[in-house]
Amino acid sequence: MAQVTVNQVKLTLPDGSIREYDAGITPGEVANSIATSLGKKAISATVNGAHFDLQWPINADANIAIHTMQDDTQALELIRHDLAHIMARAVQAIWPDVKVTIGPVRDYGWFYDFDRKEPFTPEDLGTIEAEMKKIINARDAVKTETWDRARAIKFYEDAGEPFKVELIHKIPEGEDLRMYWHGDWQDLCRGPHLQNTGQVPADGFKLTHVAGAYWLGDSSRPMLQRIYGVAFKNRNDLKAHMTMLEEAAKRDHRKLGREMNLFHMQEEAPGQIFWHPNGWKIYTQLQDYMRRMQEVDGYVEVNTPQVVDRKLWEKSGHWENYQENMFIVEVDEEHAREKAINALKPMNCPCHVQVFNQGLKSYRDLPLRMAEFGSCNRYEPSGALHGIMRVRGFTQDDAHIFCTDEQVEDETKKFVTFLAKVYADLGFDQWKVKLSTRPEKRVGTEESWDAAEAALANGIKAAGYDFELQEGEGAFYGPKLEFVLTDAIGRDWQCGTLQIDPNLPERLDASYVGQDGNKHRPLMLHRAVLGSFERFIGILIESHAGKLPFWLAPRQVVVATIISDADDYVHEVVAQLRAAGVRAEADTRNEKINYKVREHSLGKVPVILAVGAREVEERTVSVRRLGEKQTSVSPLDDLIAQLKAEALAPDLR
Repeated sequence: MAQVTVNQVKLTLPDGSIREYDAGITPGEVANSIATSLGKKAISATVNGAHFDLQWPINADANIAIHTMQDDTQALELIRHDLAHIMARAVQAIWPDVKVTIGPVRDYGWFYDFDRKEPFTPEDLGTIEAEMKKIINARDAVKTETWDRARAIKFYEDAGEPFKVELIHKIPEGEDLRMYWHGDWQDLCRGPHLQNTGQVPADGFKLTHVAGAYWLGDSSRPMLQRIYGVAFKNRNDLKAHMTMLEEAAKRDHRKLGREMNLFHMQEEAPGQIFWHPNGWKIYTQLQDYMRRMQEVDGYVEVNTPQVVDRKLWEKSGHWENYQENMFIVEVDEEHAREKAINALKPMNCPCHVQVFNQGLKSYRDLPLRMAEFGSCNRYEPSGALHGIMRVRGFTQDDAHIFCTDEQVEDETKKFVTFLAKVYADLGFDQWKVKLSTRPEKRVGTEESWDAAEAALANGIKAAGYDFELQEGEGAFYGPKLEFVLTDAIGRDWQCGTLQIDPNLPERLDASYVGQDGNKHRPLMLHRAVLGSFERFIGILIESHAGKLPFWLAPRQVVVATIISDADDYVHEVVAQLRAAGVRAEADTRNEKINYKVREHSLGKVPVILAVGAREVEERTVSVRRLGEKQTSVSPLDDLIAQLKAEALAPDLR
């Protein structure tokens, strides 16, 4: 009898040691071979950078790391993914006629979309949670199998699950169809998952709300019901998150925008903002500050058209790749038979190249830092709009740096230093940098990618900062930096960016004359600090809970009368404050002072000055600062000098 040869695989562990196993060994078996205790604690593995289920076979040499519940990233992914399945199982246990679709992991939790005739209610969420806890406590085994396409389609057709059948048809031919069983309930899923339902913390999750969602995001498809949940490793982490959500609700920029009379939005202009005087004052103060900062940092400011012929968008590549997000404008110019097709600009970069291309540029002109507070318009689905955070019309603090390859590192260092100063001035001391490197599909040589990634990395280090790697997350033409700031309640916001782009200068024929007298292509660095003014103002409002820094507050001081005989003195105080550059207004209404204080405190006025008979006689004011319960009395001249200094923007102090 011929001897059967079993192929061997070499697995490299995190400590560098190498172990040999029969091909087809699973990560769970590897964990047990290392230590019985590790086998009991193991939840998943990373194999050659991919997150692996403990049940999946390994058929080639690989690097492997075993994960336990101590590994937060992997543990939370599995907990949240398993809960999506457990929730779907619970829903179908309660309402067997409900059709299931998809349930991906998202920030802090997951969601799952269901096709059900009756709407889910808040009471239903409590019922579903109770059923989920029963499933968790049952500790049902989780098993996975790989099926062929025909078997999977028949299974879901027989089960009356049309959405799953459609998903299978979208999966490319030749790709494995993986089935997961959680007890006797089954779902089509790529995985990985935990090994039994009892590994999910029963006290670490909560269902939060229900929303409508079109199937696969297509408004022409059925409207489904999406149930959202959040999950953590334990009850304490969940409690901390729920407390943060409560605090976030109090800070919601839409709520504060109404209370502070900053802006409104209405259905006649979806995704567009109607700025009120108070909100526009914040906007212009912030824009003036950024304009001064950029001028000091060597930027020239330009302004480019809002409506641009499609020919430019075709040359830049946006017409082919971004058209669905563009607002198209058709114009019958001079009553010609054929309409001219234009588009509202969704971004400023192609127009900036047009400015660069005017006149001959020399290497001596580089780096050229070109900035614009560019108003852009992008089509966002109505369901994606969110206050002033996600809009269709916005203005970016946009700039493009035209430079040589050799200048990228210095420009990166300079930009990171600039961004750090701006964030600090605006009250954000905590932020991090993420470096996105070459994706699988890309243009350019390996040498050019090596140089570009090294230039960004070295520039960050030269500025005195560390960075996180996001491998494979760069654009197809170049690597990028993302700057993520953390607000007062611990939420992360990606705002700033720096992107290396050799592609657009090539497409739009930008060039400069080098030292050798020949024409060369410049590199183009796309950069932003705030991102869009609209979104950043929303972030500012929420981070500061409406209590903006004094220099940014739209209404800095209200001088309120206690008695009507103080009216003249109030107007005198207001006039002197305004002369000193402080935004002040009078409140001489026939209302009690406590009523006035409550009203202006709700409007987040930083300083309220109360004036009665004593203050008039002594030429003082009673001072109450927002958030402080105690008042103090100050000589008028002293207070004006103090507030005059506070009213200056950080760069003018």
